[in-house]
Amino acid sequence: MLSRVVNSLYWMSRYVERAENTARLVDVNLQLMLDASNLDDKAIASYWGPILESSGDHELFSELNTEINGHTVTEFLVFEPSNANSIVSAITEARENARAARDQITSELWEELNRLYLFLHSPRARELWRQSATDFCHEIKNSSLLLQGLTDATVVRNEGWYFIHAGRYLERADKTSRILDVRYASLDTGYTATQTDALGWSAVLRSCSAWDSYKALHGAQVEPRLVAEFLLLSEDFPRSVRFCVQHLNTALRRISGVAEGRFSNDAERHCGRLLAELQFSTGEEILNRGLHGYIDEIQTKLNAIGESLFQTYIFQNFSPQQEDEIRQQEEQQQQAEPHTTA
Repeated sequence: MLSRVVNSLYWMSRYVERAENTARLVDVNLQLMLDASNLDDKAIASYWGPILESSGDHELFSELNTEINGHTVTEFLVFEPSNANSIVSAITEARENARAARDQITSELWEELNRLYLFLHSPRARELWRQSATDFCHEIKNSSLLLQGLTDATVVRNEGWYFIHAGRYLERADKTSRILDVRYASLDTGYTATQTDALGWSAVLRSCSAWDSYKALHGAQVEPRLVAEFLLLSEDFPRSVRFCVQHLNTALRRISGVAEGRFSNDAERHCGRLLAELQFSTGEEILNRGLHGYIDEIQTKLNAIGESLFQTYIFQNFSPQQEDEIRQQEEQQQQAEPHTTA
């Protein structure tokens, strides 16, 4: 498979996952604001500031806005075109990458992604946002879940499918760790939580769609150690870091054909090592080491996996002769493909 096609499938998946995570964060924070009352400007900023930090876009936000409040932050995270991580920008990029790899995805997948793109660029999106921000966020999340289901139900299990999975799980692991990292700073990380902190920790779980799954395992008692352990180390919850790294590791090995316990490139080496560390860690150990430091190490290692994956499969140094041969192969492939309308 051509490296440019791999790149498009990989980033299509990452951008869809990114939009879903942003929608989930915005929705949960809006619900938290409904429960809070008599908040001054500083308190409001403390609710919305961590959301900006989780996306890593606080500097750009400061350039465009002078005040942190619900309106400026949600506008920036949802509709701002200059913010590459906003929902509108992420879905636009996902669609462009899907278009570049149109022959590798199914019509059902393309049509749903195109429908979501057209919705976000239509007046209906603004109207729904004004009427109910929660319904708007649910529209984004439901469409993302539908796209994942269509990918699993209609796309052939070839290299492209595994690159889609690699992008999805790498992005999801990164966002789960970021959500936990930026939220914990304002919360008590002791072994018991006050009623106020319990509300904050439950918001962390809700931001990862983990509240119901957590309650099924631990009941309604929210403990920082159990929350951190569940979101980082659970081998069964689909949005935990360990679960995501496990599936990322599987996808990488299906692409290369290398068995467990071995590696053929740095992406597999970094991923296998991180998975082993997560498998043999405990929640108590994480809190004793310091949650922020532990998560910071995870994010560094996830970045190393992404960079190694890019260097191994996507970035290629070709000679002029090789570039001409690849271009000729692409032209021949395009001529051989039947013309379709999107």
